[in-house]
Amino acid sequence: MMEDEFKAELEKLREDVETLKKILREENLLAELKILRTENEALKKTPSKGLSMKVSEKGALSVYGLGRFPVTLYKEQWIRLLDLSDDIRAFIKANDEQLMSR
Repeated sequence: MMEDEFKAELEKLREDVETLKKILREENLLAELKILRTENEALKKTPSKGLSMKVSEKGALSVYGLGRFPVTLYKEQWIRLLDLSDDIRAFIKANDEQLMSR
């Protein structure tokens, strides 16, 4: 009889340990979530740096800050695009009503 009580008590203790582990995991997740939310809010309040440039791993020029993703072109492509800057400005002006701004 004593052995059955011991086994029952041992099983209850194991269940309690599992419950405590679950509570600790949840508390850790909540603490981590709070930290991430705080970091996210801080990032939102930080003024954007504007545009920045970087040479990519493949040797291309990436411009950051125009949108969600960088604009990456190789040197020759940038030169061709920059050579067209007057044409691009004229095109934008001519199609101003159709083009959207963000």
